[in-house]
Amino acid sequence: MSVTIIMKMFRLLLVALLSLAASAAYASEPAAGEVPIGGYLQQAPLYGFFGDFRKLSELRGKPLIINVWASWCGPCRAEMGSLERMSRRFGGKKLNVIGISTDDDAGAAAAFLARSRISFENYLDRNLVLEKMLGANTIPLTILVDAQGKVVSKVHGSRDWDSPESLEMISKALRINH
Repeated sequence: MSVTIIMKMFRLLLVALLSLAASAAYASEPAAGEVPIGGYLQQAPLYGFFGDFRKLSELRGKPLIINVWASWCGPCRAEMGSLERMSRRFGGKKLNVIGISTDDDAGAAAAFLARSRISFENYLDRNLVLEKMLGANTIPLTILVDAQGKVVSKVHGSRDWDSPESLEMISKALRINH
């Protein structure tokens, strides 16, 4: 091989590596409109499954745990029982727990909630406003929010939310006793 061909291949490889590094750095930054950790949640509509409506700002005053899920998502379904147990444990006294379904099919999401006997409030993200604001490009995603609406933590992936480790993490992050 000639030196010219080797130099061209080297340049192409270098450009590819620099491009990959730039895209990886960009991926770790919040998407446009996403509230980062340390930022405050913006006003957003919450649409219930039965025509009820409220505003996200109505949940301020108490720490909030928001779980973004979908009925077709296996890891989302797997952690839902532990979210229910944790919600019952706190009973809305120390903190609120809500779910945000990203399902396109509201009927499938509602059927899953009924089958699973989930009692904490759940809403349907009709126009993907919450998905974008919360940065839910992968689910499940659970966001811990303080009483003033500040995002304290984002947890990607499924978790056993009523385990001693999770309860300790929630207690420290939201400054509540479990």
